[in-house]
Amino acid sequence: MDSLLKKHSGVAGLPPGTVVYLGNQRVEQVQISVIDYNAEELNEEVLPSADACQAYAGKSTVTWINVVGLHDTDLLQEIGDMFDLHPLVVEDIANTGQRPKLEDHGDYIFMALKMLYRPEDDDGVVAEQVSLVLGPNYVITFQEVEDDVFDRVRERIRSSAGRIRNMGCDYLAYSLIDSIVDNYFAVLEALGDRIEALHDAVTAKARPETLTEIHQLKREMVYLRKCLWPLRELVGNLQSAESKLIDAKLAPYLRDVYGHTIQIIDNLDSLRDMLSGTLDIYMTIVSNRMNQVMRVLTVIATIFMPLTFIAGIYGMNFEAMPELKWRFGYAMVWGIMIASALGMIVFFKRKRWF
Repeated sequence: MDSLLKKHSGVAGLPPGTVVYLGNQRVEQVQISVIDYNAEELNEEVLPSADACQAYAGKSTVTWINVVGLHDTDLLQEIGDMFDLHPLVVEDIANTGQRPKLEDHGDYIFMALKMLYRPEDDDGVVAEQVSLVLGPNYVITFQEVEDDVFDRVRERIRSSAGRIRNMGCDYLAYSLIDSIVDNYFAVLEALGDRIEALHDAVTAKARPETLTEIHQLKREMVYLRKCLWPLRELVGNLQSAESKLIDAKLAPYLRDVYGHTIQIIDNLDSLRDMLSGTLDIYMTIVSNRMNQVMRVLTVIATIFMPLTFIAGIYGMNFEAMPELKWRFGYAMVWGIMIASALGMIVFFKRKRWF
């Protein structure tokens, strides 16, 4: 999981629109792929450079350009100039700590989202920023790594399944957003399984390692909440946007995505309550365990208090103490101490203090 806050100190004082990559470089070389289609034709290829995108700029077909790798700011600037993107938009694309948002620039709509997915070889969650530009005949996506949640969208385009080949760019943008939102359910389900397993582990035996995992999960849930609430706002703004780029027929689909975002937030709140309950159970178990230890120690200390008192009395160096010269004084002191200890143990047992 990424850091909650990205460091922006490197761009302090720079002019607005200065493209500076903020994030960790995740790929060695930027990859540009294109899927160009309509109802009858499909063309899919990997472009050697950003200049090759120019051939798709004015086509009447639907063009999906996917750019993997954001560290090459010159390439981002070149694509931005080619599609007449505002300098601040290009700056936001390079900023991987961008808050999810939507901006309507008239000729195109810019969206920044957080894509979460679980890698096959890991139980954790990978967070990646995805920037999406919706134009009149194109959709451009910018992502940090090659792995994504868009494979089903690609398969639907290749197999001409569903409506996607018969719809426009707005439907393609909706499909990509819907894939990102739907994958949140899978992430939350995995998170819920971890919380349930953690709850069972705490109930069985509370260990310090369990507390560490609880705090790690709380940190992940704070990050998820940070991603989800702006995403809900983004989808709501897209639903209510009066843009020539979005067909009125898309309204039911956008309402459906908006409903999914509300459901995801409700699920996240439920998981957060479960995790808080697990933490409360952990603290209660630890507190009860400490109380039991303190009870035993208190009983032991209480038993030894009269013994210490008797030993202290007869440990004084007074010559006039009558029992010191008595033949059976030593045995008498031992008998008094043993009787006192046994009597107090019997008393504590009857009171059920231990």
